[in-house]
Amino acid sequence: MLTLTFTFLAGRFHATPWGRHVNEADVGWPPDLWRITRALVASWHRKVNPLAFPRDRLVRLLTALTSEAPHYWLPEAVHCHTRHYMPVRDKPTLIFDAFAQVGRDAELIVHWPKLHLDEDQIRLLDELLLVMGYLGRAESWVEARRSDEWRGATNCYPSDEAVDRETGEIKGDLVPLWLPVSPETYAQIRDAQQASALAREQAELHAKRAHAIAQGKSMLPDPTKATIPQELHATLPADWLAAISLDTGELQAAGWSAPPAACQTLYLRPKNSLRFMAAAIAPAPARPSTNPTTARFALYAKPLPRITDAVRVGETVRMAVMGRARRLFSEPIPASLSGHDLPGDNRHSHAFYLSEKNHEGRIDHLIVYAPGGLDARAQATLAELKTIRTRQGAEWRLLLEGFGSAEAFPGSNLPRMSDCWQSVTPYLHPWHRKKGFGVTEQIVRECRLRGLPEPIAVEPMPSAKPRALNFHRFRSKRGLSQPDRQGWFVRLKFAAPVRGPLALGFACHFGLGLFSPAT
Repeated sequence: MLTLTFTFLAGRFHATPWGRHVNEADVGWPPDLWRITRALVASWHRKVNPLAFPRDRLVRLLTALTSEAPHYWLPEAVHCHTRHYMPVRDKPTLIFDAFAQVGRDAELIVHWPKLHLDEDQIRLLDELLLVMGYLGRAESWVEARRSDEWRGATNCYPSDEAVDRETGEIKGDLVPLWLPVSPETYAQIRDAQQASALAREQAELHAKRAHAIAQGKSMLPDPTKATIPQELHATLPADWLAAISLDTGELQAAGWSAPPAACQTLYLRPKNSLRFMAAAIAPAPARPSTNPTTARFALYAKPLPRITDAVRVGETVRMAVMGRARRLFSEPIPASLSGHDLPGDNRHSHAFYLSEKNHEGRIDHLIVYAPGGLDARAQATLAELKTIRTRQGAEWRLLLEGFGSAEAFPGSNLPRMSDCWQSVTPYLHPWHRKKGFGVTEQIVRECRLRGLPEPIAVEPMPSAKPRALNFHRFRSKRGLSQPDRQGWFVRLKFAAPVRGPLALGFACHFGLGLFSPAT
């Protein structure tokens, strides 16, 4: 077996996961084997005598490391970030610098249970670890060494099951990590990618040739002279070491959505092993007996969207969540997030995508609230939600404040207890109005069907501002039956306090029909 120990001298680990922009304030924790391998390569290039440790020995060492997915022992860490403005193209731009805060004496263990290296490989590895200055970004000063005596138990390892099948309890969080593929696998990937690229070029030349013939041109493209595009050829070198050493900027400029010499593997890490700063400084809530029901995000955008666009925001966030879920798990998407394939008596137990407004009427926080609970896959999906690009071209940045029960977020007004609730966004009745079945009767019926107490009074709020007609009140989904196009502001009174969040009526899962405790 092989064990490496990393100590972060400044108590911070800065690293942006692959596919993320540095300004998304995400942290790749734990450092995956792709990052560790590239750090070893960089150390060999810059600080090791190639005559004493030739290139072929480095290739043999790295090939051995990639033959087995490593396990980890993770110390406690807190997801923190700083924010400041920097001039970008002579324009002040808000910059996020995210990092994992760990103790200066805390040790990160990377362990290969079945790997055995020969003496030459061990000597080279020891030399590379000795001269390694940082892991991740340059701010992540590190002291690395090989350990012969570690006999502890790992707490982060490859797995795609975060829920105990027997007890139903959450075992931890699923996180995607990148691992280099073997030289043999990379050769197969390279051949397949080049063949596919050549076939596309030939098909394009055939189409151009047919078009030229139809127009009677004499100069005809020759499909037999198709070549692989230069930028693709440059990012698919024949040499495996060169492939894993390619600069990330080169790969992204060539259009790669993932490194061609790497594969993604799901790891199970302990729950809250990377706590968020807001959750770390808040009083710890009582341990829930079921899955957490609520995730809260801080929203950063310029400008922030208005509360009058709450349904658009809800639809945009849900669409982004569905995209992340497909990328992580393919199908099926967690039902707690999508609302699909649920029994008819689920009583709206799936996710509500709700907006919180500030004193200026702009949305600065988002809550994803699922009364039936957010399972491990749903949590892994939401944890991946960092940046959203709207259909209008705007970019929103999201910072997850944490998971918990509704009452675990004292900074939010929506999950409080109250016996009087008033509309934040218009209530649209979900059924067609009939004699004796108006707004009041429909609210009472909806509360009864959801298992909520029936309100003892439903009062209109004619002086509410902004008015209901100032809100966007329509879903973007085509062919959707909408019994109410006007919307109403109402105040609900209950005989006893009711716990929020509370959202009723048409499109309530997307931000309409949202209520807050009356002040």
